[in-house]
Amino acid sequence: MQIPKIPDLIHYAIPFFVATVILEIVLTIKVKMQEYEYKDAGTSIIMGLGNVFIGLFTKALVLSLFYFFYQFRVFSIPFALWSWVVLLFADDFCYYWFHRISHESRFFWASHVVHHSSKEYNLSTALRQTWSGSFFSFIFWIPLVVIGFHPIMVLVQMSVSLIYQYWIHTKLIDKMPKWFEAIFNTPSHHRVHHATNAQYLDRNHAGIFIIWDKLFKTYEPEVEEPVYGLVANIDTYNPIKVAFLEWYQMFKDAFTTKTSLRNRINYFIKPPGWKHDGSSILSSDLRKSWEEKRDK
Repeated sequence: MQIPKIPDLIHYAIPFFVATVILEIVLTIKVKMQEYEYKDAGTSIIMGLGNVFIGLFTKALVLSLFYFFYQFRVFSIPFALWSWVVLLFADDFCYYWFHRISHESRFFWASHVVHHSSKEYNLSTALRQTWSGSFFSFIFWIPLVVIGFHPIMVLVQMSVSLIYQYWIHTKLIDKMPKWFEAIFNTPSHHRVHHATNAQYLDRNHAGIFIIWDKLFKTYEPEVEEPVYGLVANIDTYNPIKVAFLEWYQMFKDAFTTKTSLRNRINYFIKPPGWKHDGSSILSSDLRKSWEEKRDK
């Protein structure tokens, strides 16, 4: 199979990211919206640059592991237009489950929480990326390689998905046309995902297509104004704390709590906030309470 030379799309997109963040700042001030939080944006940009730097090493690791699993592929899917179209949906399906599980399992949340740690919602928030997740999140895409998509194709499509999701991190765009909102992930859909309002918790996990959330019953439309951040905010601009605080707290809970081995393991598997003594209130509990009030 002839493999075309494909550039690293994320690196080429960086100048665009910088230019649009600056443009958003100007527009935000011009239309007299809430003042842009520069310290928060600075932290997000540092997190993004760290993610790109770490990616120089992890992408080589991931590509090697993808090639290993590619040996066991069921088919050999060519670099053809039809295969890219199929991969667009297949990759997004994998992304949906990666993203959803990252909210439902504390081990994966420990890295994904970075992206939700800002109380602001703007294009710089899109750059607030994990420093640890790329070491293991790729496991959700291994099935694509085993099916027969070439590792290079999978990595490229993962980058395309990440670039698409950049523009949806803004409050400057209200709603897209109805047909677009029905199919694709949009700023309105993703504002819901980043909100801490009870009805919005753990909703709209879409990457490119919102259809997965509608299919798997995790869709919620934007109605009331979202409140951004975490249910319990970390209140720091320190990139090191942003990157690793949840990892520290998770290991602390697992290894310093007096409980059974099973419960220690559950601190990694169960949802964020879970406690072995049943004293925790989870996102699902908050949403259930909201649903009960709504239905009265």
